[in-house]
Amino acid sequence: MGPFKSSVFILILHLLEGALSNSLIQLNNNGYEGIVVAIDPNVPEDETLIQQIKDMVTQASLYLLEATGKRFYFKNVAILIPETWKTKADYVRPKLETYKNADVLVAESTPPGNDEPYTEQMGNCGEKGERIHLTPDFIAGKKLAEYGPQGRAFVHEWAHLRWGVFDEYNNDEKFYLSNGRIQAVRCSAGITGTNVVKKCQGGSCYTKRCTFNKVTGLYEKGCEFVLQSRQTEKASIMFAQHVDSIVEFCTEQNHNKEAPNKQNQKCNLRSTWEVIRDSEDFKKTTPMTTQPPNPTFSLLQIGQRIVCLVLDKSGSMATGNRLNRLNQAGQLFLLQTVIRKKYPTDGSEIVLLTDGEDNTISGCFNEVKQSGAIIHTVALGPSAAQELEELSKMTGGLQTYASDQVQNNGLIDAFGALSSGNGAVSQRSIQLESKGLTLQNSQWMNGTVIVDSTVGKDTLFLITWTMQPPQILLWDPSGQKQGGFVVDKNTKMAYLQIPGIAKVGTWKYSLQASSQTLTLTVTSRASNATLPPITVTSKTNKDTSKFPSPLVVYANIRQGASPILRASVTALIESVNGKTVTLELLDNGAGADATKDDGVYSRYFTTYDTNGRYSVKVRALGGVNAARRRVIPQQSGALYIPGWIENDEIQWNPPRPEINKDDVQHKQVCFSRTSSGGSFVASDVPNAPIPDLFPPGQITDLKAEIHGGSLINLTWTAPGDDYDHGTAHKYIIRISTSILDLRDKFNESLQVNTTALIPKEANSEEVFLFKPENITFENGTDLFIAIQAVDKVDLKSEISNIARVSLFIPPQTPPETPSPDETSAPCPNIHINSTIPGIHILKIMWKWIGELQLSIA
Repeated sequence: MGPFKSSVFILILHLLEGALSNSLIQLNNNGYEGIVVAIDPNVPEDETLIQQIKDMVTQASLYLLEATGKRFYFKNVAILIPETWKTKADYVRPKLETYKNADVLVAESTPPGNDEPYTEQMGNCGEKGERIHLTPDFIAGKKLAEYGPQGRAFVHEWAHLRWGVFDEYNNDEKFYLSNGRIQAVRCSAGITGTNVVKKCQGGSCYTKRCTFNKVTGLYEKGCEFVLQSRQTEKASIMFAQHVDSIVEFCTEQNHNKEAPNKQNQKCNLRSTWEVIRDSEDFKKTTPMTTQPPNPTFSLLQIGQRIVCLVLDKSGSMATGNRLNRLNQAGQLFLLQTVIRKKYPTDGSEIVLLTDGEDNTISGCFNEVKQSGAIIHTVALGPSAAQELEELSKMTGGLQTYASDQVQNNGLIDAFGALSSGNGAVSQRSIQLESKGLTLQNSQWMNGTVIVDSTVGKDTLFLITWTMQPPQILLWDPSGQKQGGFVVDKNTKMAYLQIPGIAKVGTWKYSLQASSQTLTLTVTSRASNATLPPITVTSKTNKDTSKFPSPLVVYANIRQGASPILRASVTALIESVNGKTVTLELLDNGAGADATKDDGVYSRYFTTYDTNGRYSVKVRALGGVNAARRRVIPQQSGALYIPGWIENDEIQWNPPRPEINKDDVQHKQVCFSRTSSGGSFVASDVPNAPIPDLFPPGQITDLKAEIHGGSLINLTWTAPGDDYDHGTAHKYIIRISTSILDLRDKFNESLQVNTTALIPKEANSEEVFLFKPENITFENGTDLFIAIQAVDKVDLKSEISNIARVSLFIPPQTPPETPSPDETSAPCPNIHINSTIPGIHILKIMWKWIGELQLSIA
């Protein structure tokens, strides 16, 4: 392909929504630029909210500067204002800023009353988060007592988003045992407070000291560690940034490595400052010597803008029926445009498709950066220009790849993805199905498509063929045959738009043809503006992958803010050679999946077969095993303050909105979705046979508990031979009474005999029982355990998370008045406490011991 002007035609259209969620943030001379704060279209118009956002970020900038030793501050921020709000003279049109690449989303609380600020984190320690979520009430300062000053909480969330650190509190396990003493989960350990519980009965409430629970070995349920309002400790922001004295992140000097929190579990006991110090941001900056200016703000309002399709029509496009396939995809694009005339549009975008080499693209880079246009790229076939994706990267556009394998429907998927992005979710086009098949000798292509209750508006069935029109049969869920397909023999496609709202249920289709390839695409929109549709968004953790570095594929399945659980999710990954790998994605909290049951399904991809581009498509199916949570699971976010101590009096906040992990609706959720995950480029892939250079994946969910008084029972999810695929060859288990020795000197720690332990296939549950030998294990002893997996070529995984068991015998303090059933205890009772992650306690307690009160000194 030569210069663009000689080989393209330009079609100007009024349509299209946003781009891939690529952040526009840049770090320039210590200042963060390009931050996008988007106000959700469903937020009622309130001009004061804009000023409140400005005030929050300005406060946060000063706090960030102090917290990072004058290394970082907020330089400029764009606030994206809904199109439905009144137009004002100081509102300008956005350039690259869209809802999909917003770094902060301001939206109404879901469920109502849950104003907890949080950050989506799909990845592991040190990996950037997806987006910060805030509510209007939080920004307005209406939740000051619950979360502290907005600016400080924003810095807490920024650390999640930008540097991939985690919280240093634990709502599920607020206390733990260390050397026989109960400790509150906190960082640093020097933060002071009181262990109390609030009891309410008959309309009156009182506060009392927490009592020792003889079953759990810790404090009773509902016990809170209430902080003193006056502290001297300066750390840590990831524990309690609301405390006045706290102005730093925990460092290796004051980090509480024993606390069972997510930061320790995810980051191998490293402090938050150690993780931040390893970031690219830190490496490219030095502390400032002068005070930076306050942040500047631009107010951007979405409006109708122009989209330009730039489509290659050079001679190479005649290969493999490419031009006709391009026409088919363009027709779908136009059909979506006609449908969307009644919806608001936004974003000035260019869709650039090419199949050929072009060494002039880099000469356009500077002009592209200054243009303010978002460029989406579609690489068609194996020879598309290598620099093509750079245009998408620098403008926040979507990069896709379509092979010449017509049955994979890649070109239509690429164009379909461009019409399902920005604006209110009720306006977006949602792909329900995308599939193809090559038929011989009058064969049939049969299948079903589920139209669930959350979609059905503007439902479109699109069928394409390569030779002759097929026989098309379609039945709605009631069995009524559907007619009226519009047939375009020149473009070799037919389509049917269902009037009104499509019937909920299973639609059946049968397509018959001979010696040709057929494809079927079904799209729809939300059935009701007030009922969020089920959506699937997919992505990879990087757009370039250098062998043997693994790639992670993600699929985020939501209905509004609520995750969809127990769906069947697969990724179809097609290489430039046309080879397709089917990858099952899991939400099990193991392997590539960071958190169990959060609606994010993940998996490592390791089966590279060549260098070049790979396309990613995700299919998600619900059914009788799918479940829908009524509330958001606990996310990475600022600590909810239960109360505080002032002048020796405890001031309580209202109870935190209950988030019950077991509160799952068992209503059947039947749905089908497909989603384009874009594309990535692989390099350094050796010629076949490809050597085994992938180790087993790290075990991240190791748990331990005492069994039978003298044995330790371990459970974990099996890794594979290659990360989370296949079967590992063996396990190495080591123990120590020092958590740091086990982490830093794993190979020198005491090894457990695992001769009888044969690894299971990846993602299976492993159970192993052993008796500690050659190590002291007595009252007050903490025993730490970790595992390493080894594959058949002796490649070793990273060390697992560290599990813990503790032996605790309470002091024998007889009660003043023992109850009748507690007067004799010839033998001690043994109780077992199971905690997460992997901290388990053996309690040997005499029956005649009453309630034992322990408090933190």
